[in-house]
Amino acid sequence: MTISTALKDFHLANNLPKDGGENDPFFYIKFKPFTFKFPNPPFRRKVIHIHDIQHILYDCDTSWKGESFISGWEIATGMWKHFPIGLFSISGMFVGLILHPKEVYEGYKEGLQNNSLMDLEIPKEELLSLSVSQVKDHIKKRKPVQLNWFVFLFWCLMSAIVTLFPLLVLAVIFLML
Repeated sequence: MTISTALKDFHLANNLPKDGGENDPFFYIKFKPFTFKFPNPPFRRKVIHIHDIQHILYDCDTSWKGESFISGWEIATGMWKHFPIGLFSISGMFVGLILHPKEVYEGYKEGLQNNSLMDLEIPKEELLSLSVSQVKDHIKKRKPVQLNWFVFLFWCLMSAIVTLFPLLVLAVIFLML
């Protein structure tokens, strides 16, 4: 099955727009019982297909359980280097640590064995024409990386700092008024 076909199936199965929301002016993040609406900036629109492909490669849905695995995977593969999109991965990891810490850990361990799709810089059209197994072959690292607990804990701490810092600033401003 090609990535293109798998993406169509993934979008349909997860009740997403057929382009994954690439052309939508907004995107939504759901926390029971709330749904938050955010602007869909160009940097996110450009790479949303990569995030969705990662879900396909690991058979993860778009629930917080699936997002937790993918966030851990993205941090381990170095997607955090791609500012500003890396902030989504870091914040997703923090939410995942609260809701599904096991999945974050499992995703992180798996990510250590792979390269980021973004780092491979495969043009979108070419990537969509590859099979799922070909993409898995492309991302696999030649030398396996062992889990370093200090590095993993560092990323757990960084995810909390990066996610909570804006809230802390707002709280300080509010208290000063």
